[in-house]
Amino acid sequence: MGNGITHHAKSAFYFLIFLIAACNTATVDVTAVESAQAEIAADTTPGITGIGGIFFAAEDPAGLLEWYGSNLGMVTDPYGAVFEFRNSNRPEEINYLRWSAFRKGSTYLSPSRQEMMINYRVRNIEGMVRNLKAAGVTVLDEIESYDYGKFVHILDPEGNKIELWEPVDEALTALGGKTNR
Repeated sequence: MGNGITHHAKSAFYFLIFLIAACNTATVDVTAVESAQAEIAADTTPGITGIGGIFFAAEDPAGLLEWYGSNLGMVTDPYGAVFEFRNSNRPEEINYLRWSAFRKGSTYLSPSRQEMMINYRVRNIEGMVRNLKAAGVTVLDEIESYDYGKFVHILDPEGNKIELWEPVDEALTALGGKTNR
């Protein structure tokens, strides 16, 4: 019996050593993490940072909004629905995605041949438009500024309209309103 207790004691001792070693190797260099987060926050390189909206054509946009609200519990407003999420690089920051249906035939999706459009969240929209023009991409309009961000529209090689949005999420947060989380 004494041999069994010694075996259990040895096992417990080795397990404890393993746990201590695992904890020591899993420590995080907080300074390095903070430095990386600051570098990401300061990045002004033109680029896409996420999806900002999904827009599509519908026969009855108001009826469709009602259906999504009643059957799927989606919180809607007259323009569609807003989805709230957190920025992975700055978790304290709230970001938004707009989901919206337009009446079929609406010119909002023109000149695209598709009945849908994706809005991409971007960083440094001016630099992005400059790069797109230099690459020969069709830019449909000039950058427009609003309290909640800057917008411009482009066409991809297959003629699909794309909306680019450099958001000011703080302005949307200040507006308030119900969102989907």
